[in-house]
Amino acid sequence: MIRVCTIVTGILLTWQVCAQQRAMQSLYMFDPLLLNPAYAGNHVQLSATAIYRNQWVNFPGAPRTLTATVHSGFRGSRAGVGIIAGRDEIGIHGENSLYLAYSYKIPVSQYSKTTLSFGLQGGFNDFKSDYGKLNPKSPTDPFFGVVDRTFTWNFGAGLYLRSDKFYVGLSVPYGLNNKVVDFESLESEALQRRYYYLTGGFMKELSKDVKLYPSTVIRFQEEAPLSFDFNLLAVLYDVVGFGLSYRLNDSVVGLFELQINENFHVGYAYDFTTSDMARFSNGTHEIMVNYRIKINKLHKGLACPSYW
Repeated sequence: MIRVCTIVTGILLTWQVCAQQRAMQSLYMFDPLLLNPAYAGNHVQLSATAIYRNQWVNFPGAPRTLTATVHSGFRGSRAGVGIIAGRDEIGIHGENSLYLAYSYKIPVSQYSKTTLSFGLQGGFNDFKSDYGKLNPKSPTDPFFGVVDRTFTWNFGAGLYLRSDKFYVGLSVPYGLNNKVVDFESLESEALQRRYYYLTGGFMKELSKDVKLYPSTVIRFQEEAPLSFDFNLLAVLYDVVGFGLSYRLNDSVVGLFELQINENFHVGYAYDFTTSDMARFSNGTHEIMVNYRIKINKLHKGLACPSYW
């Protein structure tokens, strides 16, 4: 029997389970729209990002996550729209999601180029469990060959304050506590509890060619322990960046980014697992590709931020 499938299925089917973790990524600082709908349009130009995460390499049934976002500013960059799509797999379970985001930006200070954005998002999650992938001890198991599918709607909101030197964000991207399993013959109280994200970061210029970007994200999930990341990225010549990230009780992450040209930006992260899972896996790989382009009818004459 595939061990991780058994473990995950047991977690999801346990009577008292009430918290289901959402997909976690290490390169989220390069695509903040994944955490906060108020970020939509903050690049001003059209920006498309894809991130692929292969977690716990060599561990059977381990999580694999692919996310893709597209967003752009319009109306003189005061408003922004975006699309957030995702595919998450773990063991016998798979989930597709699609969300639309809208933001509106209010100038706070012209001197420091500080703005405050309000954001909303709404969309759906399509969760599928294929119990036919398991290898039960008895073929008479009532769940043998069963495919369970749960379709749910959700919505979220966020605030995002930014300048050319710092940013702070607060968001609840998924506001509803939806059921994870909606199987008539199975009594389950497993819920996707809402998350609260608090993010922040700033830029420290060491010299003309060297800049530091410390940042953090704090995750509050109902009925789950507090979690946070602390990141430090050094960017050289506004072209290449190297950094480290620490995730509480989970991993230490090596970060790399490269600005290939004015359109393409790529990144890579490797998670050195520090939890007990390190005995069974060879860490986690994650890659990111970002493409940005100005559309004359929408962005002519508008200044685009150099980093966030």
